[in-house]
Amino acid sequence: MAFSGLPIGIVPAGSGNGLARVLGLHQKPLAALRTALGGTPRAIDAGEIAGRLFVNLAGIGFDAHVAARFNSGGTVRGMRGYVLQTARSLLRYQPRQYRLVTDGQSTTVRALFIVVANGREFGNGMLIAPDARIDDGALEVVVVEERSRAATICRVPWLLARSIHRVPIWSSRRGSRIALACDEPMLFHVDGETVQGGITLEARVHPGALTVMV
Repeated sequence: MAFSGLPIGIVPAGSGNGLARVLGLHQKPLAALRTALGGTPRAIDAGEIAGRLFVNLAGIGFDAHVAARFNSGGTVRGMRGYVLQTARSLLRYQPRQYRLVTDGQSTTVRALFIVVANGREFGNGMLIAPDARIDDGALEVVVVEERSRAATICRVPWLLARSIHRVPIWSSRRGSRIALACDEPMLFHVDGETVQGGITLEARVHPGALTVMV
């Protein structure tokens, strides 16, 4: 439906419903359906990473690792399932070194995960990119560094409390074109669906590419 100009309606039925929350849509199916059929069309941006479109978030590193484990089945759905998988994965996951280029500005960072955000949250109210706007023609690139595993574990409650952006391991930069490089192939996700990528990834924004009913 992207680039078609035809509006779509969203009836939230996912595990986190982050996009629906960002758009202010009803969580109850019947109310959401009424909006889908009789709401107001709104143009929003779409992101693209490694040739795959996303509307809310794309993530590389620990974020994608948890998504892959969550999607593999055999776990509790919803917020509780994400928290359980995050806790289990923190015991074994090793952060990587990344070279990140945002609109020509380059940096190297040892990151637990990197999020390319069009929307603000993972879902279930877990805020990760408070400055992201879904219709501003730009993406927010959020880096969560790994300085020590103990410090990372201590910061998990901040994420659940929608305050991760207030801790020193969190940083954000704004851009329309992003390039990532790592010395090993990168697992990433697009709106929660995981993909095995290569040692380089490129991302960009497509302003106003999707029309939704709100």
